[in-house]
Amino acid sequence: MRAIVVTDQAAGTAGMTLAERPEPPAGINDVIVRVHASGFVPTELEWPSTWTDRADRDRTPSIPGHELAGVVSALGYGTTGLSVGQRVFGLTDWHRDGTLAEYVAVEARNLAPLPGDVDFTVGASLPISGLTAWQGLFQHGRLQAGQSVLAHGAAGAVGTMVTQLAREAGAHVIGTGRAADREKALDFGAQEFVDLDKDALEDVGGVDLVFDVIGGDIQRRSAGLIRAGGVLVSVVGPAEARPADGLAIDFVVESDRAQLGEIVRRVRDGRLRTNIGTVATLDDAVAVLNPTERLRGKTIIRMRS
Repeated sequence: MRAIVVTDQAAGTAGMTLAERPEPPAGINDVIVRVHASGFVPTELEWPSTWTDRADRDRTPSIPGHELAGVVSALGYGTTGLSVGQRVFGLTDWHRDGTLAEYVAVEARNLAPLPGDVDFTVGASLPISGLTAWQGLFQHGRLQAGQSVLAHGAAGAVGTMVTQLAREAGAHVIGTGRAADREKALDFGAQEFVDLDKDALEDVGGVDLVFDVIGGDIQRRSAGLIRAGGVLVSVVGPAEARPADGLAIDFVVESDRAQLGEIVRRVRDGRLRTNIGTVATLDDAVAVLNPTERLRGKTIIRMRS
């Protein structure tokens, strides 16, 4: 099969090549998915799991990408809950070869059915962004109606999901970003917008939940805005700053079939919009994933038309 592979951690995305790789075998409880579309997060090439296995052994050449939508082509021994020919989407294991390939082996429990009226491109855009937003807001942030959310990077792939899900839950959402992000953040439902280059973040006042995708100084300043009992939720590693009278939680997103079902149901109902920026073919993937300018929205690689 054809796949994008990486062998040199120092080279980052510039070290990506399109290569021929053996098709993966189906392990116990696995399925093989014929990938139609794959999502990619640029920071993957900084994750240790891209380069080593769970025993810290080198596993290059490795195939990046962890979001997919496609069709089940084979079942491993003992696999239940899915069938050959079924449309699926989901999030693959961090330590295994990923989804920037024509086929991928993935544990069946990490996938959910993809309804026939949801395009593969849309399906591939949902797992990391949607599950990160869902888990950060509801599992870790325990968001309630009437609370306020400060959503950093509100025009990004995760931020637009955070904004929409928080609004649906009855929260007041304040988005942040650069000046060029204002229109998109408001379009996706933020009720206020803070330009982090020009506006004073502290003018926001008290909030119940900060959803941080930036870290550093922005995180430290944000921690001071959290009301008593509030939560700082971070996806950029352990929090460097903690609210004076609240919680700081960092987490790594996990696949969850029920949550994927909730997310795709909202897409079908028109309650949740995706934020897809660039869609490219596998042949063009290396060039697209090495952009000369800032990419906006989710980048999707289509393996098949």
